[in-house]
Amino acid sequence: MSINAIIQSLVLPALVGLCVAMGVMLWAPEWVNQTAYPNVTMAPTTALANGPVYSYAPAVDQAAPAVVNIYTRKVVQRKLHPLYDDPLFQRFFRTNPEPNERIQSSLGSGVIMTADGYILTNNHVINNADQIVVALRDGREASATLVGTDPEADLAVLKVEMENLPPILAASSDTLRIGDVVLAIGNPLGVGQTVTMGIVSATGRNQLGLNIYEDYIQTDAAINPGNSGGALVNARGELVGINTAIFSQSGGSEGIGFAIPIDAAMRTLKDIAKHGTTIRGWLGIEVQEANPKLLSALGLPQALTGLIVTGIYEDGPADEAGLSVGDIIVAINQMDASDARQAMNQIAALRPGDKIDLAFIRDGKQASAKAIAGQRRSAASQ
Repeated sequence: MSINAIIQSLVLPALVGLCVAMGVMLWAPEWVNQTAYPNVTMAPTTALANGPVYSYAPAVDQAAPAVVNIYTRKVVQRKLHPLYDDPLFQRFFRTNPEPNERIQSSLGSGVIMTADGYILTNNHVINNADQIVVALRDGREASATLVGTDPEADLAVLKVEMENLPPILAASSDTLRIGDVVLAIGNPLGVGQTVTMGIVSATGRNQLGLNIYEDYIQTDAAINPGNSGGALVNARGELVGINTAIFSQSGGSEGIGFAIPIDAAMRTLKDIAKHGTTIRGWLGIEVQEANPKLLSALGLPQALTGLIVTGIYEDGPADEAGLSVGDIIVAINQMDASDARQAMNQIAALRPGDKIDLAFIRDGKQASAKAIAGQRRSAASQ
């Protein structure tokens, strides 16, 4: 075979194969991709390129005018040894005695809830204050009157007499979902009104040791000292919570902040505005969460969950309904009753006179009872 014939027999098939491969890549690239990569579904690239760039400015424009700065002042008595008041001591050791009183100032935030001047804030923001000053975003200031407090939930209601107040628009906090975008608006560290963004990290947080009644929205929106009492709003600028506390080891924001759901805060607002105190339901029992050791002592299955009644208030709702010490409550109004804190919040959310359906275990047998919610005395009224 000649050299030309050998070259033709080797080169021509390679050229034909190369042409076929190029044709496949040009007219049927998916054949190549299926053999090289997993068949992963990708979002259209045009969705982001052609979509609008979203801004939260409209939400801020709607909500921010209703968020106020709160400045408080209180007179603090200095604790001095009686010897300091002795003129002879002052003569020899002090030419200019220090005053026995000093002014202590603090700051926080609040939210204008109504056009006639009701403002929600945290109780710890105004606690024991002798003077409360509210500063609006438009530069106006006014002294505020304390209408009432709810220390057990760390809420307080103020009232200012001003014209053309911009009340905030509220949305039910029950509609919040984990992952929703939220904005925290307040006066952190006294630098002035500030907006931070994050998401809802969790809902229903409790057992934090912050207050008696805990049912917090957790967010990673930056919350710092001074943000307390400010607004947590959704992406439409609607109020969903009152910023209350941070979890921090450094004293600054670490992405774990807590807000009181606005549904609970508005119940407090309405109760205080109408009655001067918060109205909460009361069952009149003391309970302990069931644990294997207690259940074993009672001869009950260790897998059982519920609340063991350890105390009953005489003539209280539970006493009148026939409950006894040792009963294990397994459901309250058809809801699981394995968490003592959650059960307390559930009963507290009721109004006096509401019916309470109780399912419990007594002597190893299922039983039920109906109680009528009483009214729990608040710490502010005691």
